[in-house]
Amino acid sequence: MLPSVRYPGHHRSGASRRGESGPGMNKPSKATSIDFENITFAYPGSSVAAVTDITLSVRPAELVVVVGPSGCGKSTLLRIVAGLVQPSRGRLLLDGSDTLKLPPEKRRIGWVPQSYALFDHLDVSGNVAFGLRMQGANREQRDRRVQEMLDLCRISQFAHRPVSELSGGQRQRVAIARALATDPRVLLLDEPLAALDPQLRVALRADLEALLRRSGVTTLFVTHDQSEALAIADRVVVLRDGRIEQYDTPERLWTQPANAFVAEFVSRAITLKARCRPEGTVELAPGLIAPVNQALPSDRDIVTLTVRPTDLMLDPEGVAVEVTGCEYAGGTYTVFGRLATGAVVSFLADARLPIGERARVGLRHGTRLNVLDQ
Repeated sequence: MLPSVRYPGHHRSGASRRGESGPGMNKPSKATSIDFENITFAYPGSSVAAVTDITLSVRPAELVVVVGPSGCGKSTLLRIVAGLVQPSRGRLLLDGSDTLKLPPEKRRIGWVPQSYALFDHLDVSGNVAFGLRMQGANREQRDRRVQEMLDLCRISQFAHRPVSELSGGQRQRVAIARALATDPRVLLLDEPLAALDPQLRVALRADLEALLRRSGVTTLFVTHDQSEALAIADRVVVLRDGRIEQYDTPERLWTQPANAFVAEFVSRAITLKARCRPEGTVELAPGLIAPVNQALPSDRDIVTLTVRPTDLMLDPEGVAVEVTGCEYAGGTYTVFGRLATGAVVSFLADARLPIGERARVGLRHGTRLNVLDQ
């Protein structure tokens, strides 16, 4: 299946899997809500909390993706939900009931680790049936449920194939089928695409999203790939140093970042100062005037803005920049240039521009910039 193409800021309209339906879809009897209330946790021996004061709600059947730099606490959130670690403070509610005192095996959580952790001595059906065996399901129940999961994950043709003979994408589906077979209330996926090569990862993420939406299970999905998060999530949690920087839809993260960190991390935006003008626009440099998305503050003349590579373009009538860097970005180039004010901006170009060359850039038609410090 070829991936659908989505551009950041042009996410699907409609938002959630709760209204999804279609032939062969596995309809759960009731999807589960998750509420983190002031959750704080530090690993034994560490003086720094892995996550601090985490408060967020996940709606039933919602697909929430957690992103952030390495070591920011992404996987720790999953471990808290699974019951593998116990917070020092706060509450975790599943459908409104405090779950922290429940042991992991009583929580009905499906877990897909980055490694998939499949049993290579078993075939596909044996792997999918493993949790059902542990639950004591009889042969008839196991066979029926395994077939449902193989159909859901579209791997029925591999039922009797050893998992050691499967591709990375096929192994991923087996791991998800195994996690869903026990009818979990919540599905946790920890970097499920990270082990795949970049080209395959992009090709498979649309398939993975479709699978999760067919399942109807409330899902927390950890990734280090911002574009992956924007492409598949209903909402995205952006973490830094164990704290939530923003929890929002992909569209709002892209168009209305909460701060400079979110803007830079999610969309590679650059922050710079600009002068307010009386008509409600801003001046980034002499001759480079831009409208903004928000009302400008009335108590100061200088504001901080975010400028993404897609906001500017080469323009023979534009303002001068000195090229300071150029990166190939697959079919296009991201160029970094210094304005006359000394501020550095980035823009897209069809060809590589030599460092030191002078170019001219202008605002792309229809662009409005975001003000951070209102």
